Amino acid sequence: MDTLPSPPLINPLIEQLAPRLGANHLPYAVPIHPTLVHFTIGLFVIAITFDLAAAFYPLERRVFRFLALPVTRAGLHDVGWYNLLACAVVSFLTVAAGFFEMLLADPLPGVVSDLGLGSAATQLWHGVGGVVLLLVIVLMTVWRGFQRFRWRRDMGRQVQWLYLLAGLALFPVFGLHGTLGAELAAEFGVHITADQLLAAGADLREALP
Repeated sequence: MDTLPSPPLINPLIEQLAPRLGANHLPYAVPIHPTLVHFTIGLFVIAITFDLAAAFYPLERRVFRFLALPVTRAGLHDVGWYNLLACAVVSFLTVAAGFFEMLLADPLPGVVSDLGLGSAATQLWHGVGGVVLLLVIVLMTVWRGFQRFRWRRDMGRQVQWLYLLAGLALFPVFGLHGTLGAELAAEFGVHITADQLLAAGADLREALP
């Protein structure tokens, strides 16, 4: 584990794009990766939740009828499938944006996170974890596709219980991985305009509108 502050690195990409970078060390005002991350996680959670609701549909059917909601088991599974498919597609953009913004990262020196990691180790674990999660999401999508179109296409419950358990098991993994990303922003000031300006010795009252 990296418990020491990370040494300053010479980043060729930062040097090349320096004239176009703002105070947050990005060529645009708002980081893209955090937005896509939350969108990705939301799509995945919705996918698993609706498939879970479809799996228990026989128990919920009377409630839907009482509330006069035109809900069908197939409709719930449709929502689960299309959200997971969208999640797999968006995940590629999420990881790509994350690596681009990580290459432009300028973490505050002399900082160690609450997990005892320096900026380099935090970025490494977050980057590797992002690629692993991308692969897992793609595999989950392929698994879900086989269930939908081949293995269980003639069954009322379109998903296997093991698939649902695997999806639920990923929820805390997303949370832990997201914590590493949050630490990059909150503790190391990565792409946070105010933190970068303060580190540069600027007066926020003058530098910010």
